[in-house]
Amino acid sequence: MTASALTRPGERDRLSSKFAELDWRIIGLLCILAGIGTAMLYSIAGGHWQPWAVKHLIRFGVLLAAMIGMAMIHPKWWFHAAYPLYGVLLFMVMLVEFTPLGYTAGGAKNWLHLGFIRIQPAEFVKIGLVLALARWYHSHSAQDARWSWKLLIPAGLVGVPFILVAKQPDLGSAMIIGLTGAVMMFMAGLSWRVIAAGVAAAVAVIPPFVMFGMHDYQRNRVLTFLNPEADPSGTGYNIIQSKIALGSGGLMGKGYGLGSQSQLEFLPERHTDFIFSTVSEEFGFLGSFTVLACYVALILISLRIAALSHSHFGRLSAAGMTAFVALFVLINGAMVMGLAPVVGVPMPMLSYGGSSMMTVMVGFGLVLSTRVHRYVELPKGQGLF
Repeated sequence: MTASALTRPGERDRLSSKFAELDWRIIGLLCILAGIGTAMLYSIAGGHWQPWAVKHLIRFGVLLAAMIGMAMIHPKWWFHAAYPLYGVLLFMVMLVEFTPLGYTAGGAKNWLHLGFIRIQPAEFVKIGLVLALARWYHSHSAQDARWSWKLLIPAGLVGVPFILVAKQPDLGSAMIIGLTGAVMMFMAGLSWRVIAAGVAAAVAVIPPFVMFGMHDYQRNRVLTFLNPEADPSGTGYNIIQSKIALGSGGLMGKGYGLGSQSQLEFLPERHTDFIFSTVSEEFGFLGSFTVLACYVALILISLRIAALSHSHFGRLSAAGMTAFVALFVLINGAMVMGLAPVVGVPMPMLSYGGSSMMTVMVGFGLVLSTRVHRYVELPKGQGLF
């Protein structure tokens, strides 16, 4: 059956019909989270729009319009662009690693300096990876997805950017890339035996990797996570101050703009990695719970959209985009609570940063595109692989 035969009112080519099919719950939740992020950045800066809040708000406004525009794009264009986009983004990651265009910041060479702008390709390669994996699985059988030598191809699609980004070193982005790929392979139907073997191999590899494969400062972060009180004024400082901010908020919080850890600058990276600690300090358990409830709703709605898509490509791409956003929330939340090492993963829509916000908004643009074109079926085929 062709895509045209499945066309329903919401799938007409008229822009107004597509606009009506947008899921406004997702748009509303993103606006709420971005609004909370802007308010917290305003508070952290001592009640000033500069240097973070106004830029955060402007970026969101521009990216919101771009996200809605992306939702209007027919899935066939995402499908055709999957492999070329992955290739371009992987090439950009390689430029960071192997050319003078690579720019070092925060101890990691993970920025691409183009003269007029600096971008972080490791953020965007997640989008290309999700699309490339979705296209590969769309073009192959369930048996291939369950267990086949052909699985070396998606494993390679995940492994190459993972190794390059981990080498920069950017452990946080590498973790997101690897885990997103693993989640997508699981959702595509990977055999449980392979999953069990993979988990066992990961457990066996992690200790020697920590001791011999990590840079010194990365190893210190992991060891500090295990015992932050061993060096409270050095490597354990970030986690300890974050826990103080989280605990001092209590049930209702100290009040907007009254967080001592953030206002007196005891809390490190309070506008990026540890902004959720600021939310907890100023608005307490109720504020933190509300923010996390927004994320849970966003993730569940997006997974529902993925499940309703008639296209296997649409299902996997929307689910993959949702997966890496969920991983952002999970890892950042665990990090600021002292349940995971500090790996530099931002909290989506709250943390200040253009690259991470753009990645998230593009991801939800694809989720909304899947919602708008949920009745479209794409042709099967072996594609490039």
